[in-house]
Amino acid sequence: MNDAPKSGLPASPVALVTAIGGLYVAQSVIGGITWSGLPAVMRDQGYSLDRVGLLSLIALPWALKFLWSPLVERYRLPRLGRNRSGTIVLAGGLICVAGLFVVGAIGPGMLSAVLIALTIVAFAASTVDIACDGYAVENLAKQYHGWGNAAQVGGAYLGSAIGAGLFLVLVAHFGWQAGVWAMAGLLVVLGTPFMLRSRSANIVETREHIPSLAAALKRPEIRRGLTVAALYVVAQKVSLGMLGPFLIDAGLDLATVGLLNGVGSMFVGVAAALLGGALIRPLGMRTVLVSAVILQAAALFFFSAYDLVAGIPRPVLAAVAIASSSGFLALGFVALYAQFMRWSDPRQAGIDFTLFQCMDALVSMVGGILAGYAAEYLGYGVFFACAATVALAAAPAIAMVADRR
Repeated sequence: MNDAPKSGLPASPVALVTAIGGLYVAQSVIGGITWSGLPAVMRDQGYSLDRVGLLSLIALPWALKFLWSPLVERYRLPRLGRNRSGTIVLAGGLICVAGLFVVGAIGPGMLSAVLIALTIVAFAASTVDIACDGYAVENLAKQYHGWGNAAQVGGAYLGSAIGAGLFLVLVAHFGWQAGVWAMAGLLVVLGTPFMLRSRSANIVETREHIPSLAAALKRPEIRRGLTVAALYVVAQKVSLGMLGPFLIDAGLDLATVGLLNGVGSMFVGVAAALLGGALIRPLGMRTVLVSAVILQAAALFFFSAYDLVAGIPRPVLAAVAIASSSGFLALGFVALYAQFMRWSDPRQAGIDFTLFQCMDALVSMVGGILAGYAAEYLGYGVFFACAATVALAAAPAIAMVADRR
């Protein structure tokens, strides 16, 4: 990563982190609606778990965005000219807002139409993410890497709190249309700081390097990162797609689940991300990642026990659900994404970082579909026990490939 920002203005890390943080929050609002809020709404309306699992297909653009990331990077970073990140963000953001207005208008009862609209939104959001990641890596000086990672992970949890928490509360009290359209309006607000920053901090440059997938895959850091991403998603993330439906079936109403998601992401997730960043230096990357996996396995065993053994209080279930979906996940992912940022080449950071995220999305998508079928036909108790066992089995493999530093 470059030691100095590429802009025509003096370095302003606060302004830069605020700008990219707004985009990360916006992207996570969309993700929270899609993968946490909507599954709970569908289950509340009586959809089967295997149909809820189909929502994982919306992750397909996030899994495949590496295919068009070279085109995006070459347009964003022309051989001669200004950085075009703002143009990409503006176009993609408008598509996302329009798509959410369509989703709000058609309603959750028309599942096929909702899936199509949200897939288009996911395509636009994933393209914006390519530009945002590349812009962050190339513009943040090394001493501000921690700030950028905090914006990324913290922004993700804040966006999830809104998309998975506030969204459900709005739907429960004001209806589907009002909830979705409120989220669309919020995207406009969140994207404004980046648009102002990208337009004011831009200079004409000559660039020698041509971004490409081949250049990325030749680097051992990229191949290693892809392995770490796949293992970590399987261990930490895949089974959590069934947590919302599980809480609904356990007797919690939609507003309560939304409140848990919101409180967990807003406070526990952000706090855990900060804790993970603080622990990396004294304990090392490997220790933080493996510790988070072990804690997640313990939470999954608890969910299994709750389903199979009567008498466990619901407040305890709520507390563990918050810790699992927000705390333990954030604790590990802040270390994982900090490593990804260091492994990315600033000359084509949009491609390198995209490859890591695509592996995350691909494993999440396939795993989410399988998780839906497994939970439907095995029951929650057996499903969560199996997921916990898989997490424990993955821990040694993660320890082998993770960076010890």
